Amino acid sequence: MMADLSIDFAGIKAPNPFWLASAPPTDKAYNVERAFEAGWGGVVWKTLGEDPAAVNVSSRYSAHYGKNREVLGFNNIELITDRSLEINLREIEQVKKNWPDRALIVSLMVPCEEESWKFILPLVEATGADAIELNFGCPHGMPERGMGAAVGQVPQYVEMVTRWCKTYCRLPVIVKLTPNITDVRMPARAALAGGADAVSLINTINSITSLDLDAMVARPIVGGRSTHGGYCGSAVKPIALNMVAEIARDPSTHGLPISGIGGIGSWRDAAEFIALGCGSVQVCTAAMLHGFRIVEEMKDGLSRWMDEKGYARIADFSGKAVANTTDWKYLNMNYQVIAKIDQDACIGCGRCFIACEDTSHQAIESLAKAEGGRLYEVKDEDCVGCNLCQITCPVENCITMVEQPTDKPYMNWTQDPRNPYREVV
Repeated sequence: MMADLSIDFAGIKAPNPFWLASAPPTDKAYNVERAFEAGWGGVVWKTLGEDPAAVNVSSRYSAHYGKNREVLGFNNIELITDRSLEINLREIEQVKKNWPDRALIVSLMVPCEEESWKFILPLVEATGADAIELNFGCPHGMPERGMGAAVGQVPQYVEMVTRWCKTYCRLPVIVKLTPNITDVRMPARAALAGGADAVSLINTINSITSLDLDAMVARPIVGGRSTHGGYCGSAVKPIALNMVAEIARDPSTHGLPISGIGGIGSWRDAAEFIALGCGSVQVCTAAMLHGFRIVEEMKDGLSRWMDEKGYARIADFSGKAVANTTDWKYLNMNYQVIAKIDQDACIGCGRCFIACEDTSHQAIESLAKAEGGRLYEVKDEDCVGCNLCQITCPVENCITMVEQPTDKPYMNWTQDPRNPYREVV
């Protein structure tokens, strides 16, 4: 059995759900051709704008590192394409002719004026591209010019521009949403009201990753000064998953196709986004750090996992986790787990004890072994099942959370007699 990875996303067909996001890796035909040769199912061409083209600065990137110099988060202050509109359009048309089976979506950002959109849309449609993506999320540089997140943060603008695009263009319209907003459901609803065929999220998050403490300036440094940039990479995945789930489970946007973006670097990441409602996924930072060939592992891993689980196609598990994602107030307050330490797997490091003793519920005992060393045991009566010990343990599956039997019925916060605002049925 081999799982079918092909997708039909809002009318856009692709041989697999892995697309490169609009970013430096999709800035020109050379890069995109290499990506398709490597096996990517689609690309979103780096954002086009009006001529004259944007002028980028040097330097442009910075990073947030782990202890072993692993890049946890990536920051950029690069703007939209700095190549002319004519060159980009010509290359898009040729690449689509060369690779007719791959999804080619064009990202767009022009001033929030109807005539600007009316001008550029037919030019893009004439290239043979499969769809357009409206960049309403860029958090740096462009918002200062009334574009990017300056549009995405105002639902009325999102709806208005989306409607212009549906008026002057026959291609599917994907609206790319900004995470730099209090409630991402509002612009998603606005996009749908404007006629959007799909949304994509998240765009990058406002960030300053680090400072040069000798020069007293944030990175990246441009002539002795800096600015906030857009944060992406594995560090933003939890934020992206939450925002995707918020839209997927919102009754007002139920059924709206979602292309997931944010920290996707493996088949497992992709599967999680798809399970929360995505029909395609977009990758950028992982490709920039490891090259285009990472898609081989992504496709192989996802296909093998789907075979193991009995999923024949992407649609079979897309959105399956949405129903299990709810508001806190509906969680079962009578459900209980406690930690269990596998003494055979324990290496005696004591990290669980220190974390619990100093910062949690003092539910782990540290006992001296006759042969030397320490033995760590959970005090069941004091354990609240917070998971901290499991998280701090360096040995996978050494500490597990075990469900406790109970005769108490399901009860959530809205039903709790101690809650004066509980729902009365």
